Amino acid sequence: MLEMEMKDAFFWYLDSKYEKVRVIEEKVIGKSRADVVAVLPDRIIGYELKSDSDSYQRLLTQVKDYDKFFDFNYLVVGESHKKHAGEHVPEHWGIVTVSKDTGVNIMREAEHNKKAKMRWQLSLLWRSELLNIQLENGLHKYSQKSKYFVIKYLMENVETEKLKRQICNELFERDYTLLSE
Repeated sequence: MLEMEMKDAFFWYLDSKYEKVRVIEEKVIGKSRADVVAVLPDRIIGYELKSDSDSYQRLLTQVKDYDKFFDFNYLVVGESHKKHAGEHVPEHWGIVTVSKDTGVNIMREAEHNKKAKMRWQLSLLWRSELLNIQLENGLHKYSQKSKYFVIKYLMENVETEKLKRQICNELFERDYTLLSE
């Protein structure tokens, strides 16, 4: 199955699986590019797609980057990768198969990724979105400070679960027609 066919079927699956989901394609994360990012109200999920014609050559680096950014991670594979997919990702990663015949199926559910870091998730946000979170929490703006300073400031001053929901909300509300900051 070709990647575009996989994506079409997979996007339909995501829309039907989750009541509220924002799908982001081709998001740069570290040294990699996440094929699909699903933003839910309380978590961020990364999906790496490997079509039947893809190899696992870059997957080791991709796994490391996905594990920094996302609460849950999945390898989404075509039929030709189904048998050996589990050998290429850690146990906490889920595995999804996409086939013309059987559609989208979960082979293995993902476990919560304990390696994900709030600072990396906050780095997905634009400066204006970080400012929204600062204002929403009644915090000082620090508009002249670096993005890294603001991220650290938010992590020190906002409870983790609340901050996660606010990150997800900002990604939901983002106007994706604008160029990224």
